[in-house]
Amino acid sequence: MSRTTPVLTPALRPRRLAGVAALALPALVLGATAASAHVTVTPDAAETGSYATLTFKVPNESAEASTTAVQVDLPSDTPFTSVSVEPVPGWTAKVTQAPLPEPVEVHGTTVTEAPASIEWTADDADAGIAPGEFLRFTVSAGAVPDGVEEIVLPATQTYSDGEVVAWDQEASGDAEPEHPAPVLQVVPAAEDGGHGAASAAGAGDSGTDAGTDASAEDDGSGTLPLALGAAGLGLGLVGAVTGVVALARTRARADGTDGTSSTEQR
Repeated sequence: MSRTTPVLTPALRPRRLAGVAALALPALVLGATAASAHVTVTPDAAETGSYATLTFKVPNESAEASTTAVQVDLPSDTPFTSVSVEPVPGWTAKVTQAPLPEPVEVHGTTVTEAPASIEWTADDADAGIAPGEFLRFTVSAGAVPDGVEEIVLPATQTYSDGEVVAWDQEASGDAEPEHPAPVLQVVPAAEDGGHGAASAAGAGDSGTDAGTDASAEDDGSGTLPLALGAAGLGLGLVGAVTGVVALARTRARADGTDGTSSTEQR
């Protein structure tokens, strides 16, 4: 008994190709996600002299193990003078202070000791970052030092199976390294002379002017639609009155014609 090889008709070929594409798509998406996932910091820039709220996003790249510890190293040559952490349920945070290699001037203050690292540890296995999940760790750090263009914040990720991944590679050129370190760009502070106080006052003054201008614009822009609406309503009323008058005249003429015909017949 011979076996017949099925032939794909033109109507079936697109369906078969669509099925193959649908099966391949999840693999491509998962592959792209795994390749692009790494520890990052947001925002990616902060003003000198400010106290920045930094959030480290930590994805779990393991298919089987959970992330149980995360450590971020802080700079010692351009140190932060203060670091505080936001509590993460199920995790314990620890900020380690360390003497600096040599004293440094930070915004007019001589600093000999500064925060050297921040470490978050899961309280138990269930609190870890499971496969396919991520977690955010937020800190307030400052004052952001001046005299530098960027601050590299190397991170270390520890898994429940003992694997340790260091996110400490700096980019060179356009190519991104395999394990890039989080980087915070440093931008000059606004020239307000008071770390935001004068800026706020200026914003209030400019806000008043802006509010006055906005009110003037609102008055102008708000009056025009009202005027147009009133004009449209007036035209509508005129049209309605004209229609009623025309209808009354038509009926009057019709009545007059009928009356004449009746008289003549009599």
